[in-house]
Amino acid sequence: MFVLTQNRLALQYSVLLMIFLTLFITIVYLLVDAMVSFEQERQLQSNADLAAMVITESLRDHAITKQELDYLSTTQESGKPYFYYMVKPDGQLLFGDEFFHRLRPQFLQLVKGWNPGIREIRYESLVTPPPRVGGHRPPPGGRELVLMMTGRAIFQGDQLAGFFYTGRDVSFTFELTHNLLIVLVVLGILFLGIAMLLSFYMSKRAMIPIRRSFQRQREFAADASHELRTPLSILHSSLDVLEMEEGEKLSAFSRNVLVTMKDEVRRMTKLVSDLLTLARSDSGTPDLQMESFDVIPSVEQMVRSMQTLAQAKEIVLNMQAPAKAVMQGDPERFKQLLYILLDNAIKYTPNGGEVKLSLAVESADKHPCLRIVVQDTGIGIPPEEQDRIFDRFYRVDKNRSRDMGGTGLGLAIAKWIAEAHHGSIQVSSTPGKGSTFTVTIPINQPRTSRSPHSHSI
Repeated sequence: MFVLTQNRLALQYSVLLMIFLTLFITIVYLLVDAMVSFEQERQLQSNADLAAMVITESLRDHAITKQELDYLSTTQESGKPYFYYMVKPDGQLLFGDEFFHRLRPQFLQLVKGWNPGIREIRYESLVTPPPRVGGHRPPPGGRELVLMMTGRAIFQGDQLAGFFYTGRDVSFTFELTHNLLIVLVVLGILFLGIAMLLSFYMSKRAMIPIRRSFQRQREFAADASHELRTPLSILHSSLDVLEMEEGEKLSAFSRNVLVTMKDEVRRMTKLVSDLLTLARSDSGTPDLQMESFDVIPSVEQMVRSMQTLAQAKEIVLNMQAPAKAVMQGDPERFKQLLYILLDNAIKYTPNGGEVKLSLAVESADKHPCLRIVVQDTGIGIPPEEQDRIFDRFYRVDKNRSRDMGGTGLGLAIAKWIAEAHHGSIQVSSTPGKGSTFTVTIPINQPRTSRSPHSHSI
């Protein structure tokens, strides 16, 4: 009964924690990535500004000396591994250096035709060629390099002298942040798994007092209902005796009081009986006397007994059923199910209306089922109320239900009877046009019949 609620509670805890961990991982990763990228870009921009200043000052003297080239190399080496190039507007290389000389053609191809904007940063990637023997040691063959690049336009006076490009390999940083993301995700999954176990454990502990409280409430309802049956029976019998012996001597007012008392006792007796039925259904103890029987005689008997109620309201009660329909079930509970559905249909159908009862044997999922349909031309049920119509003590029109002697337990019992027979009950209704209740019950019941819990928290 409480398993669904417990699992739902644990699932909600887990989902909330998963959202929190996802936000935490995302924020940490983005912050670390932004901080590292910002520092690298700041350092690269600083090196580019310093180199552009040195080159501009040198061009005023119409030449760049070897000492100045060495100084440029020194300024760029702080961000190793690096490369830098000075290129004329027509694309001719004036000077430059790189951390792997074999990659110069690829580097120059990346900056070819690039007119950098103010403090523009570009990220490019290239795959290093396979290693070769001799010469400078190349990077590992086939490794992908991620390059961060920037550039400056160099002017000699008012004339464009060329472009200075510089960049650095940030592959290690990209791999580091990628590995950080993997570590965070793995840790997040690990902690989520632990948290889910803790959530199920804590939700189970949280349900213990609720289980105990509901158990006490259920036992009280069962005990109270059982204890009330005897005094109510005695009271009803006493009223019958009083009516037979003193009925002629009573005044009209006293007779009305006596009739009212008998009606209230009958209503209380029915309410107590319904409460006891639901209390037994909640206990999980099967309360069914399963046997194979023909439902048609039971249906015909029930229709005959309900004809009096229908005729009192000038309601036409029709039945359509096959000549024979044998099923396994509890005959008394089956009659109770029919009584509840027909009684409700007649109660809520206005004078001169019509109630139809139809039975048919159909095949559902290759298994024969008995289909019972009770259709009326009554007041109908609003769509927003139809999901709650099978709840205990729920009434669509509370005043009307009380006036008719309803307790709000009939359809809850009908649902329990249908589910106890491994079937289902559904309702479709249009306000002002009537309602249709459809019950589907397997003809051949499983060997182990259980009493389902129609009540859930």
